[in-house]
Amino acid sequence: YPTQHTSGFLLPAMAALTGAALLLASLLALAAITSGNTEGDILYSQRQAWKDPNNVLQSWDPTLVNPCTWYHVTCNNVNSVIRVDLGNAGLSGALVPGLGRMVNLQYLELFGNNISGPIPATLGNLTRLVSLDLYDNRLTGAIPASLGNIETLRFLRLHGNKLAGGIPASLGRLKKLQALELQENMLSGTVPREVLSLVLVGDLTELNVAKNSLAGTVKSSKPRVATVIQDTLKTTRLHAEQH
Repeated sequence: YPTQHTSGFLLPAMAALTGAALLLASLLALAAITSGNTEGDILYSQRQAWKDPNNVLQSWDPTLVNPCTWYHVTCNNVNSVIRVDLGNAGLSGALVPGLGRMVNLQYLELFGNNISGPIPATLGNLTRLVSLDLYDNRLTGAIPASLGNIETLRFLRLHGNKLAGGIPASLGRLKKLQALELQENMLSGTVPREVLSLVLVGDLTELNVAKNSLAGTVKSSKPRVATVIQDTLKTTRLHAEQH
């Protein structure tokens, strides 16, 4: 009776495989719960890197499955973070490089704090970002050239920091950029022609590089487009043309 013998052997084997599959599924589910949502982990690591004297981040609880219930965080319909709004929140400390892994982020609004240290180059990985507002902080170092990878970017406001070095020519790739505000930093050199071309032929209608140490002069003939007037080794000023 080979058939009966084979069946008798297969049934326990199948049961064992089914049990193993269920165990694996349970372990994976447990691992997911334990590790938590990746975006939540990133934001919680950012919370730990900051000083928060006003307790605005009190709701950022790492035990929750995802951060969509946290204050100052907005998610889309699949529970992925698309906005972080923490302007004028009294925060201090550095930005964590992990922010560059929040790939669905569209708005990063961290203006008017005391955030210090460099702008992480990893922010250039945020290829859905529309607005990056880091102005009026204490950021230092260079403007990362990687920001030129964010082709969706419309608003880049970094003014009122202590950023040094040159303006990256890679920003000239931001064809959708409408506002580029870099005034009141420690920038030097000239405004790259790739960036100036955004004023002349792109969508850029607001370019402010005042109060840096930039050289050169450019004017735009487009209606209602910002005009940059720069004096070598002196402060720069922005004037809006009216035609």
